[in-house]
Amino acid sequence: MTLNLDDVTRELVTLRDFWRYAISRFNAANLSYGHGTTTAGDDAAFLLLDSLDLPIDALDPFLDARLLPHERRLLAERIEARVTSRKPSAYLTGRSYIQGVRFHVDERVIVPRSHIGEILFREYLGGQGSTFLPDPMSVESAVDICTGSGCLAVLAAKFFPQAAVDAVDLSEEALEVARLNLAEHEVEDQVTLLAGDLFAPLAGRRYDLIITNPPYVDHAALEGYPPEFQAEPRLAHNGGEDGLDLVREILAEAAAHMNPGGGLICEIGSGREILEEEFPHLDFVWLETAESQDAVFWLSAEALGVS
Repeated sequence: MTLNLDDVTRELVTLRDFWRYAISRFNAANLSYGHGTTTAGDDAAFLLLDSLDLPIDALDPFLDARLLPHERRLLAERIEARVTSRKPSAYLTGRSYIQGVRFHVDERVIVPRSHIGEILFREYLGGQGSTFLPDPMSVESAVDICTGSGCLAVLAAKFFPQAAVDAVDLSEEALEVARLNLAEHEVEDQVTLLAGDLFAPLAGRRYDLIITNPPYVDHAALEGYPPEFQAEPRLAHNGGEDGLDLVREILAEAAAHMNPGGGLICEIGSGREILEEEFPHLDFVWLETAESQDAVFWLSAEALGVS
């Protein structure tokens, strides 16, 4: 049901009013989440705070702030759009975050939510140093395969200041978004965007670190996607019949593009058992995150036979 936005903007005055209203609308519409939020309350808070350019993790200080007329209109319109379009809230604000780092997003790319970002921050900013990732100052070359919005390539440029970073994607439209994020984070001189399928544009190039968050959703899961996930590019999700087609290709080609002493960090979703059965000779190191114990693996150059 579409409500009269004039009534909404007239009756609702504070951020608390809009938050309560948004939660009620989202619950009534049975929306789906998973693009950085997991509940109606979290999703409503993100949509409201980001729309107002407020810190997305600081709702309480602003709950009783009275909103200006144009702000109330904007929030009413975006709440209505979230319910009627079923697009992820990040598409409505045009922004998404990894560990607090903001990126531009739109329908040309999936909304960034990689476990790898969490791992990079934990391993390099935890104060103890990483037990498996290379020393950040020793990395002189890195590549982000299936870069999408470019978020992991940007983070790589920040964490590895000495590295020349390549970022590859099959989608020219995705690379247009990545270009916006490189400019926003001022890493255009450090990151090179390349169009192509996985390692195809990288003939002869070798890297100290290969980062990849490839499409890994299986066909059955794709067919059951709620509208929020269907709003994202299918190409960025489609991992084949069992979700691991691209992961297999990456494992087959990674060694030819890796320097001795380097390594591969890859997100796969839920295919651990399949990979371990198919590649019993590979010494996968499975990395724990806040939401999973086996969605990301690390393979050293040595494990891949690079010496």
